[in-house]
Amino acid sequence: MMSYDFLLASWGTLGNLSPMLTAARRLHRNGHRVRVMADPAMRSEVEASGFAFVTWRHAPTGTAADPVDVSDIQDFLRRALFDPAALYAADILDEIGRTPTDAVLVLDALFGGALGAEASGVPFALLSPHVSLRPLPGMPPVTTALSQPRTAAERAEVDAANATQAETTNAFLPDLNRVRADLGLPLLADVFDLFDRANRLLLATSQAFDFQADTLPDNLRYVGPLLDVPNWSRSLQAEAWRTPWPARSDRPRALIACSTGAQGQRDMFQRIIDAMEAVEIDALATAGPNLDVADLKAPNNVHLIRGAPHDLVMKDVSVVISQGGHGTTTRSLINGLPQLILPMGRDQAANAARIVAKGAGLQLQPTASAAEIAAAVNRLIAEPQFRKSARLIGEAIKADIDRSGLVDEMEAIAAAGRAARQQPLRRPLRKSA
Repeated sequence: MMSYDFLLASWGTLGNLSPMLTAARRLHRNGHRVRVMADPAMRSEVEASGFAFVTWRHAPTGTAADPVDVSDIQDFLRRALFDPAALYAADILDEIGRTPTDAVLVLDALFGGALGAEASGVPFALLSPHVSLRPLPGMPPVTTALSQPRTAAERAEVDAANATQAETTNAFLPDLNRVRADLGLPLLADVFDLFDRANRLLLATSQAFDFQADTLPDNLRYVGPLLDVPNWSRSLQAEAWRTPWPARSDRPRALIACSTGAQGQRDMFQRIIDAMEAVEIDALATAGPNLDVADLKAPNNVHLIRGAPHDLVMKDVSVVISQGGHGTTTRSLINGLPQLILPMGRDQAANAARIVAKGAGLQLQPTASAAEIAAAVNRLIAEPQFRKSARLIGEAIKADIDRSGLVDEMEAIAAAGRAARQQPLRRPLRKSA
C-alpha cells in the first residue's frame, strides 16, 4: 500500500481541532505520515495525540485569530478570515516547501490556508466539521436558525438569507482576489467559489442529521462525524471522573455541557444551572476549558465540574442541555438523547434548527429565563417522542460513521497529485526537414 505525507491545517478552538485530529488518526492508522498545523495553544493536544506539531508563524493566533465577540459579523469576518488570508497562505506555502507534502486537509473557514494550498499546486481538501459552510441550493445558511423550506414562502425566506450571506461575504471579494492575484491564482466571481477550487469538500456530518439540498457540488462528500475524544477530556476521565448520581435516586438525569469555545457564555450557563433547581432531576454540569468552576454556583441537585467524559456520561442521562456545537449535538443523537439547545453563534443555530425540525429536541434563545429552561427540560423528559426521534437519527449517524470515506478520499487526491508530479514532461516533436 502506498504511503503519503499529509498536512492538516486547523484554526481557532479545540472544537475545530478535535475533528482534525480524528481525521489524522484515521490517516495514520492507514499507514500515512501526518503533521498538524494549528494555534500554538493546541500544541500539547496535537503532540499528546502523537503527531508532529507545526505552528502558524506569520498568521495571527489566539483571540486575534478567532475573536470571542461575533456580534458584528462583518467585523468578525474581516478580522478572522480576510485580513490575515495572505499570512495564512504564506505559512501554508512555507510549510509545504519545508517538508514533502502529498495533500493538504484545511479547515473550511481557513480561507487563507486554502489559498496557500491551491497556490502550492498540491492537492487539497476542505474539511467542514459541521453542516456546510458553503451555501447549498435549497438549504439555509449555516449562520441562521432557518429550517428546511417546505413551502414557497419558506423557500423565498431561505433564498433571501442566502442572498444576504452572499452580499456579506462578497463585500470582501476584492480583498480575497488581491491575495489570489499576488499568489498567481485566477480571480473569483464569488467568495464561495473558493470551495470549488478544492479537490474535495469533505462534510463531516451525517446526511441523516442534515437538511437536503437541491443539488450537491461534484467535489462534495459526506464523510460522517469525526468524534474522537480530546486528550484533555481523556485526562480528566482518568484522573477525576466519578459517577456523581445519588445512589438511591430514581429521578431523571441531565448533562449540561458548556461549549469548549469562549463565547461569553458564563451568564447563560449559570442560568441553566439555576433552572435545574425547579426540575425533579439530577444534573451534571461541565464548565469546559473557558469557564472557572469557582465563579459558578450550583444547587444541590447539580454536580458542577470542569470536564467529564461525555461519551460515558451520556449513557447514564435522559437529556442533554448545551449551546449546540456539532460534536455535542451529534454525540447526544448517537446516544439517543433529546436535547435542549441555546445557541450563541457559529454553527450552533443551524444544529438547533435540525434538531427541532427532526423532532429530537427543543431550542431556546440564549437569553431564556430559568423558568423557560426548566419548562423545556420537563417537556423533553415527559414526552417520549423526542427520545424516539433522537434514537432513530442516532442509528443512522452511527451507520454513516462506520462507512466513512474520509481516508479513501484523501488517498485518492494524494495519489492523483503524486502521479501528476511524476509524469515526464512531454517535449514537442521535431518536424522533419
